[in-house]
Order: sequence, then structure tokens, then C-alpha cells
Amino acid sequence: MLKPHVTVACVVQAENKFLVVEEKVRGKATWNQPAGHLEARETLVEAAERELYEETGIIARPQHFLQLHQWIAPDNTPFLRFLFAIDLPEICPTEPHDSDIDRCLWVDEQTLLQATNLRSPLVAESLHCYRKGERYPLALLGAFNWPFTKDA
Repeated sequence: MLKPHVTVACVVQAENKFLVVEEKVRGKATWNQPAGHLEARETLVEAAERELYEETGIIARPQHFLQLHQWIAPDNTPFLRFLFAIDLPEICPTEPHDSDIDRCLWVDEQTLLQATNLRSPLVAESLHCYRKGERYPLALLGAFNWPFTKDA
């Protein structure tokens, strides 16, 4: 049975710069959008907000849904990655609260697309999705909260 990892990611833009988080993967510094796994009892939008805060210290709500990516990592791990857009009025300071994040950087599009240290091909693909300009309302991702009970 297929059990993909459900993840969220945010393309965060301000003043024509894009926010990336830097973390070490197998000893190498890699760049990614603020991203992470969906946790129990949270919506996709809540997960995106939480990951953004944990990895950057920024408190912001996604404004649009951009894309759902289905991806199989090189180690054959399946992922469903929900991508969101956040446009901020100006570049703001960052303060990662996640010990896995070494630092945050605001970089221009060219720098990001030419980087050789992207965590996965989804990082560049996410920027391409953002640049296409297609935006979907968050309501597209309806959340139905079943009453959780002890016996359920």
C-alpha cells in the first residue's frame, strides 16, 4: 500500500527576493523553501503557517494555493507536497526556531535557479509555479474536522 509523506512548502516573496532556508543534508548545506510534514490534527494551511514560523520565525498565513506535486525521491520515498504562496510587503528579519535550520536567506530568482545546492528539484519547480502566476483560493483545500473521540 502506498503511504506518501504529506508535506507543505511556502514560496515566500518580498521585494522581488525569495526566502530560502539552509540546512545540512548528509553534511552538505542545502536550500529549500520553508517546508515540512503535515502533523496530526492540523490542516494543510495550519501546517504551512507552523513550518514557516518554526523554520524562519515569520508569522504569516499563506495567501494562495499554488500546486500539488507528487514526487518520488531518489531513495523511492513518495511525497505529496502542497505548495503555497506568501507575498510580504517587505523583506523582514528571520530567526529560525528549528535547530535543523542553519540560516535563512533572501535571494533573487536567478540566484535561486542557478544554485547547485537545492534540496530537491521541487525547489526550482516551486519557483516556476509561483512565476506562472496561477493562484488558487485556499478554500480549494477544504478541511473536514471529524469529531475525534477516544473510541475512534
